[in-house]
Amino acid sequence: MTMTDAPRISRQFSQRSVMEAIVQGGPISRASISKLTGLSKQTISEIVRDLEDDGWVRETGRTSGHIGRSAVTYELVVDAAYIVAVDLGGTKVRVAVTDLAGQIVAEDTAPTDPRGGLPLIAEIAGMALAAAVTAKVPREKLRLAVVGVPGAPDSRSGRVLLAPNIKDFDSMDVLDAFKQAFGFDVVLENDVNLAALGESWQGQGQGIDNLAYVALGTGIGSGLILGGNLVRGVANAAGEMGFLPIGTDPFAPESLRVGAYERTVATHGIIDRYAAATGERIGVPAIFERAAAGDAAALSVIDDTARQVACGIAAISAIANPQLVILGGSIGLRPEILERARHFLPQCFPYPVDVVSGDLGARAALVGATAVGLSQLHNTLFGVAAPNTGISLPPAGMVEEAAQ
Repeated sequence: MTMTDAPRISRQFSQRSVMEAIVQGGPISRASISKLTGLSKQTISEIVRDLEDDGWVRETGRTSGHIGRSAVTYELVVDAAYIVAVDLGGTKVRVAVTDLAGQIVAEDTAPTDPRGGLPLIAEIAGMALAAAVTAKVPREKLRLAVVGVPGAPDSRSGRVLLAPNIKDFDSMDVLDAFKQAFGFDVVLENDVNLAALGESWQGQGQGIDNLAYVALGTGIGSGLILGGNLVRGVANAAGEMGFLPIGTDPFAPESLRVGAYERTVATHGIIDRYAAATGERIGVPAIFERAAAGDAAALSVIDDTARQVACGIAAISAIANPQLVILGGSIGLRPEILERARHFLPQCFPYPVDVVSGDLGARAALVGATAVGLSQLHNTLFGVAAPNTGISLPPAGMVEEAAQ
């Protein structure tokens, strides 16, 4: 940094501090912003005027104190820009368009295009842009897309590794293809990491600095938040639980491609176990239906699945020692799995682990994508990343109020 950069960077940090105060506390007066940030009233007035001119904040009225003059208050213009949040799963893709308060203004779900690659990227971009039109969001206000992918995004090549359920993502520049399709900036993040962030911001994980989110569905993965920070690892592959060397032979070639644990515990393993017991291949929802009706083979398969889930939670707990483990995903959210996993866990792990079902259900990753998008957009718009992980998000209560 040169000496000439210093005033500019100082100004950016000041601007960021003021914006954070308004995001967190709005409607808020300049005097209150000054107390929170330690900046002079003159600096705050200049910054607020610039933010107003650029359309990011607006006057909301006046506070009337007991003594003296009333003060003008300011709040965030929540529709100044929008984020596209995407949760791409092996069988289903969800997209949402969200405003700057994190409120979802449009949403859509469709089956994942089995061709993968460019056709899938075109499908997702088309869904998102159509959702924006439905919500009457002008195209130029869409500033960023955050795409949750079932695998490990490689920032150097743009590829997505360890994603056996999505065709061609491991051999192409997925990031660049998404940027071309959307026409604006894109962030790729692991889908389960996003779900962990979502539950941490607005769900079961609020106020908890050490938690694990385990998503079980077509595949299995986990997101870890330790010491309040998301753990990504050197290649964004932290928490790729599917590759735990348990459940079946980890040295089998198929285990190297899909993961030994995923082969055992996720959708295909459940279907295979039921077929082995009955000679009949039926889908996972049908197996749960039969279990509910008392089918012995289905009950046995679900018991076995929950034992495997307990083993996976034990593995995470032995390494990371989270305060809370949150279960999600289409299978992980089933109460039959939660009850049984809680039952089996003490039989394979010596100290208590708190296991709960996710609050946000299937929308956890979309909420997490919004969280990442808000932080990233703030960095882009205001020129400087905060020294820690980014902007603190609007309080969960504010998002709920905005939605009502």
